[in-house]
Parts: sequence; structure tokens; C-alpha cells
Amino acid sequence: MSIEVGSKLQGKVTGITNFGAFVELEQGKTGLVHISEVADSYVKDIHEHLSVGDQVEVKVINVEKDGKIGLSIKKAKDRPARQRNPRQRSESFEAKMNRFLKDSEDRLASLKKHTESKRGGRGAKRG
Repeated sequence: MSIEVGSKLQGKVTGITNFGAFVELEQGKTGLVHISEVADSYVKDIHEHLSVGDQVEVKVINVEKDGKIGLSIKKAKDRPARQRNPRQRSESFEAKMNRFLKDSEDRLASLKKHTESKRGGRGAKRG
């Protein structure tokens, strides 16, 4: 089986650097999993996710003309495609603005009501 973009392969982590991990594939070829392609979340320290000798499933994301192979671990994981609910339409801009104005007016009225009683007004004792 040749190494083509989009194919999923098994590999073994052979080296780890601060920018990614080298993975040995079939036929002795080696590819790089960039640190941004290790996990769905931010990866500060790649050693928390991978160790030398780990068996990993990778997806080929690019093959350069000079033979460099770009790999991804996070894209190799099978996740159900997110489907948008067609009935669940997002609010129009006008609806969002109307809701924002109403919320703002309610908050402002509440703020005024609570601060006016604390100002003192006529007849307050000063000491």
C-alpha cells in the first residue's frame, strides 16, 4: 500500500521534538506529526500525549515533492460529522439587536433603581 494523502496508517513514534513527533510508517518511511495535529485541544507539552515507542494511528495530510510526509493523529480519529439541525436557524441580526436592547434597558432600569436609594437625596443626615 502506497502512502497517499487521506490514507490512515499505523505507525510507531520514533522521536519527539518540541515541535512534533516523528512516526515510522510502512516500508521504513518516516513522517512528522506536528504538535498542532496531536490532539483536539491545545498541546503545551507533547510528552503528555506521546512517548517514543507508542503505536499510533495517523492520517496522511500531505506528501511533499521532496518526500516529507505530514501526518495527523487528531484527524485519524473517527468522529461523527457534526450535523446542523436545519430547523435550528440562527437568530437574525435584528432579533439579536432587539434582544440586546431589551436586556440593556432592563439592566439599566435595575441599576438606576438600586443606586438612587443609596445616593441619599433630600433630608439625608450628614455626619
